Amino acid sequence: MVREKMPDDECLFDLAELFKVFGDTTRVKILFALFKAEMCVCDLATLLRMSQSAVSHQLRVLKQARLVKCRKEGKMVYYSLDDEHVKQIFDQGMAHITHR
Repeated sequence: MVREKMPDDECLFDLAELFKVFGDTTRVKILFALFKAEMCVCDLATLLRMSQSAVSHQLRVLKQARLVKCRKEGKMVYYSLDDEHVKQIFDQGMAHITHR
């Protein structure tokens, strides 16, 4: 009965890959910052005390995982959460680790 309800391997692989993205503290910090405001790479780099290239690399990973999206305004690129699901995932994780 359980086998019949088990998602296929591709779906489970995608889910595992999504959770891997949350396995990096820098990416979690970027997501937390983007909960508060839309930000450009230079603002995130300043906030996190990191190089712009390091932040850009992490944003690329987050974008590939469809956790963040970007919009261009002139030469500037601004990042924000992709949708409300991202905040829900984060909030559930925080609720789990702070639950006593």
